[in-house]
Amino acid sequence: MALLLASLPWLWTTTAARGHLYGEADAPAADVVIVLGTAVAADRRQPGDRLTGRLETAAALVTSGRARVVLVSGDGGGASGDETAAMTAHLTERLGVDARRVVADPYGLDTYDTCARARDVYGVERALIVTQSYHLSRAVTLCRHLGLDVDGVLARCPGCGPVLLVGKGVRDYFASGKAAWDAVRRRPPAVRSPADPAVQDALRD
Repeated sequence: MALLLASLPWLWTTTAARGHLYGEADAPAADVVIVLGTAVAADRRQPGDRLTGRLETAAALVTSGRARVVLVSGDGGGASGDETAAMTAHLTERLGVDARRVVADPYGLDTYDTCARARDVYGVERALIVTQSYHLSRAVTLCRHLGLDVDGVLARCPGCGPVLLVGKGVRDYFASGKAAWDAVRRRPPAVRSPADPAVQDALRD
């Protein structure tokens, strides 16, 4: 019984995301694709391997016409470096995404904050969200719980061997408890900001 109760948050994030998870090739269309931040490389300027995979997937969605604007969301003051600066530079300088189509939120400090701020600060109602397999269901469930019409797209995962994927899966299992608690109490994001028209401006450009 204790194990079942402990597993309820993970079951919630997993089952609530069903029907809203896609591969890169069969993703539906949306005006905005949200890319979730994660660790920057050791030089503190380039994205790490997993972040590179997320950005490559988002760029492919833009190139194929299934998304128009990329909202990169992460920790602008992260322990490994400025996630959103590294993401923006990689998209525009390495992957050829028009800089006018990239908007950065440096206060997406976790997945919940990213979803809440996309809705409240940037006015996003419909989006794709890109991250790796171990994280995707939780990201989709949180965003949808907060009222965003979101579909998840499985990110490329260079260097993701079985050991890493198992470890990240275990971490996400426990992170689902915090996700459920945040959702139940409707936690406000750590950083509150006034409405920012950057996404809407990019869509009009």
